[in-house]
Amino acid sequence: MLITILGVPASELPALAHHSFAAVFDMQGAPVKVTGTVTRFDFVNPHGFVYLDVKDDAGNVTKWKFEVTNPNALLRLGWTKETLKAGDVVTVEGPRAKDGTNFGMGRTWTLPDGRQVFGNNPDAVR
Repeated sequence: MLITILGVPASELPALAHHSFAAVFDMQGAPVKVTGTVTRFDFVNPHGFVYLDVKDDAGNVTKWKFEVTNPNALLRLGWTKETLKAGDVVTVEGPRAKDGTNFGMGRTWTLPDGRQVFGNNPDAVR
């Protein structure tokens, strides 16, 4: 009986850890905002990813990776798997990874046509 009682809460720990964006991203710091060229868009479960080449003023390219929510939530936010294509120039804003790498949570996206869509904002999903 004791094993069963302890086993249930312990079984929930992986799910809690998986959904703790605050463990990976600096949710309290200033968000990062970058403009870059899409090289790949993974519209996959459990979370999508967008890869960008970002040029600085000197023309040097750095590679960035942004996490977005799952495809079902993205669809409800107005996305499709065709929303981003390789070669599209987009601007993205959101929390940066705590470790300082070029990895972020893509919350707000400005698309090539000027529209803004949310990529990872639980408050925007209704």
